[in-house]
Amino acid sequence: MAVTSFALADYVVFALMLVVSAAVGIYYAWVDRSRRNPGNFLTGGRKLTALPVSLSLTASFMSAITVLSFPAEVYQYGANIGFYGLSYLMAMLITSEVFLPIFYKLEITSTFEYLELRFNRATRLLGTLLFIVQTILYSGIVIYVPALALNQVTGMNLWGVVISTGVVCTFYCTLGGLKAVVWTDVFQLGVMIAGFLSVIIASVILQGGVINIFSDSQHGGRINFWDFDTNPLRRHTFWTVAIGGTFLWTSIYGTNQSQVQRYISCKSIAHARLSLFINLLGLWLILLCAVFAGMCLYSIYKSCDPWTSGLLSALDQLMPYLVMDVLGDYPGLPGLFVAAAFSGSLSTVSSSINALAAVTVEDLIKPYASMSERQLAWISKGTSLLYGVLCIGMAGLASLLGPIFQAVISIFGVIGGPLLGLFTLGILCPFATSKGALSGVVLGLAVSLWVAIGAQIYPPPPEMSRPLSLTTEGCNFTMTDSFSWTSTHVPTLQSSTTTARVLINSKPALADWYSVSYLYFSPIGTIITISVGLIVSVLTGGRKLNVESRLRLTKEDTSLYYLFKLIKDRAMRRKRKLDLKKDRKKTFGNPNPAFCDVELDLPQSSIST
Repeated sequence: MAVTSFALADYVVFALMLVVSAAVGIYYAWVDRSRRNPGNFLTGGRKLTALPVSLSLTASFMSAITVLSFPAEVYQYGANIGFYGLSYLMAMLITSEVFLPIFYKLEITSTFEYLELRFNRATRLLGTLLFIVQTILYSGIVIYVPALALNQVTGMNLWGVVISTGVVCTFYCTLGGLKAVVWTDVFQLGVMIAGFLSVIIASVILQGGVINIFSDSQHGGRINFWDFDTNPLRRHTFWTVAIGGTFLWTSIYGTNQSQVQRYISCKSIAHARLSLFINLLGLWLILLCAVFAGMCLYSIYKSCDPWTSGLLSALDQLMPYLVMDVLGDYPGLPGLFVAAAFSGSLSTVSSSINALAAVTVEDLIKPYASMSERQLAWISKGTSLLYGVLCIGMAGLASLLGPIFQAVISIFGVIGGPLLGLFTLGILCPFATSKGALSGVVLGLAVSLWVAIGAQIYPPPPEMSRPLSLTTEGCNFTMTDSFSWTSTHVPTLQSSTTTARVLINSKPALADWYSVSYLYFSPIGTIITISVGLIVSVLTGGRKLNVESRLRLTKEDTSLYYLFKLIKDRAMRRKRKLDLKKDRKKTFGNPNPAFCDVELDLPQSSIST
C-alpha cells in the first residue's frame, strides 16, 4: 500500500532517465555506423580510458539489489554487512595482480577463450554454459526487483513494468554496444547516488541529525560490527562477510565476463588497473550510502515496523515505502529514487546482455562457423536482442526465489565459486591438466549446488541467522482484516522457532553442513575445484606439463614485483651513498704513496738483533 502516489514531476524525472539512457545507445549506434565489427561492438575498440570504465564497473553490480535490498538487510540484521568494504579491497588487489595481467596481455574478448588455450575446448564450453545460466538468472532478478518497487509506490502493473524495463535496456544495448553500456552506466551511477542522497538527507532532517540516527541504531542493536564469532553456521559475522565476500567479489571482478570485458577494453594495462581502484572508491561510497540508508529506515520505523504490521508483503519494499513516506510531499524526489532503482537495474542488465553476446559470438559461433566481420557484428546485435528477451522471461521466476539479496549471492556463490577455482587452477598452477580442471569444476559445482539446495530444504535455525527485533508497539492505527492477507508472508518469531525445531528434529546427519552461511557457498566451490583439480592433475601426469609463460602468472606480470624492485633499487643507491670507503678516492684524492695502511704482522716479521 503506497503512502502517497506519484506526481507528474515524478513521472517526468523517471521518464527522463529512460530517455537519456536510450539516447546514449542511439548516439553510439550513429557514431559507429561505419565501424560495424564485433571488436568495436563488444570491446569498444579497446580505446576506453580509466574513468568511464571504473564508473561502469561500479554500476554493473551495484544494481537495484543494492538500492533496495542492502538497506532492508541492515534494517533486519544490522550493519555488519559493511564488512563488504574489506572484501571489495581484497578482491580488487587479487584481480589487479592475478587475473587482469593474464586477460589483458592475451587480448581476448571472452574470458573463456583462456580456458581453451590453457586446457581444452570442452573446459571452455562448460565455463561458457555455466556463465550463461548464472547471468540469465541474475538478470531476471534485477529486472524484477525495481519493477516490484515501482509497483509498490505507484500501483502500476508489475509485469508491464518488467517488460518496459527489459525493452529499454535491450534497446540501447543492442544499438550501441559496449560504448553505450559504459556511458549509460556512468549516467546511471550518478542517478543512483543522487537517489540515495535524497532519501538520506530527508531522513536526517526528519530525525533531527545524524547523531540521533546512530543513537537509535545503537540502541536497536543495528550497529553490530564487533561480531567476530568464527562459527561458519552464523549467517553474518566479520569472518563470513570478509572471507565469503572476498571469494564472491573476486569471482565477479576476476573472472566474470561482464566485468573483465570492461577493463580489458582500456587502452593500456595501467588504465585497466587504475579503473579497478577508482571503482573501489565508488563501491565504498555506495556501500556507505546503503548501510546508512538502512540505519535511517530503522530510526524512522523503530516503534512501528511496516512489515510486521501488515503494510508491506516483503522487506524489499521497505525503501520505496520510506521514500513515499518522507519524500511524498516533494514532487520529483520519489521519481528520482525510483529512477535510481531502475538505473541500477538497467546498468546491470545491459552489462550482462553485452557480456552474454560476447561469449556467445566468441565461444559458440566463431570457432564453428566462418563468417565475415560484418556478419559477426550483426549476429552480435541479434544475440543481444535474444538475451534481452530471455532476461525478461527469467524475471517471471524471480518472485519464487525468496529473499532477493540472499538469492543473488547464492546464485553467484554456487556457480561463480567453481569458475573462480577453474581460472585459478590455470593461472597459478602450472601442472594443472585439462582432466584435473574438468574434474575439479564438475565436483566443485556439484558440492556447492548440493549445499545450496540443502540449505533451502533445511534452513538454519533463527539462532544462526539472528534477525534483530522489530516492534509495532508505537503504531497509531488498528490492524484490520484488510491486512490479513499478509499473515502468511510475515511469520512471527514464535512460529519460525517452532518450525525450526521441527526441522531440527527431522534433519539428517549432515544438518550443520546444510546450515552453513550462504556466503560460504563461493569458497566451498572454489576450494573443492582447486583441491580436486590438483589431485587429479598430479595423478594424470601434470608434473611433466610445460605451460606457455603467457598462460600463467609470472612475477613480471604483477605490479608488486616492480614496486619491490623500485624499493630495492632506491635502497641500494642509498647504501652506495653511505659507503665512505668506496667514495674516499673521489672525495679526498689519492692517498699518500709513502703511507701504508696494512697492519704490521709481528708474528711473521723477523727482527734482527
